[in-house]
Amino acid sequence: MIRINLLGTAKPKKGKKGRGFTMPQLTMEGPSPLIAGLAILVFAGAGIFLYHMQLERTHEKLQNQIADANRQIASMMRVKQAYLERQKDYDAFKRRFDIIDQLRAQQGGPVTLLNSVSATVNSTDGVWLLTLRDDGTSVALDGVALGPDNVAKLMTNLRNSGYFKNVELHDTVQEESPKIQTFSFSLVCEKSKA
Repeated sequence: MIRINLLGTAKPKKGKKGRGFTMPQLTMEGPSPLIAGLAILVFAGAGIFLYHMQLERTHEKLQNQIADANRQIASMMRVKQAYLERQKDYDAFKRRFDIIDQLRAQQGGPVTLLNSVSATVNSTDGVWLLTLRDDGTSVALDGVALGPDNVAKLMTNLRNSGYFKNVELHDTVQEESPKIQTFSFSLVCEKSKA
């Protein structure tokens, strides 16, 4: 059987004494545990202090970056506000120009109609118009002519103008006058383009 003494070394036996136990001897040959503990505390404190200083520098750097970012945000907000104001002005001008273009497009219809009818009536002798009504797709003309041939010539000229695709005589009435014979007529003309 093998014995292992973990508590210390046994003294050699001298006589008949009982077994004795001795404490291990502490030697002062290395650094003192107190000095070693203090050194560890100093190094730990220095490390904590350096880490704290590094965190302070990082915090200050981040605060400066946040301040710069806030200044840039404020600058960008001013630019955005100026852009939105310019965009509103642009939209207002665009609406105005669209309205002007729309009015010009609508203005062309009656002007073209009146120019076409005026040129046709002026090129036909012995015809005078009294009324002109535009119903959108058709035009009603009432007038006076010196004879039925003048009314027929007016109808032919209106068809040949290209503005009307169909010209119909609604009615014609001979007016009784002691000096001159006249005919009142009423025409309905269908527009070729509405």
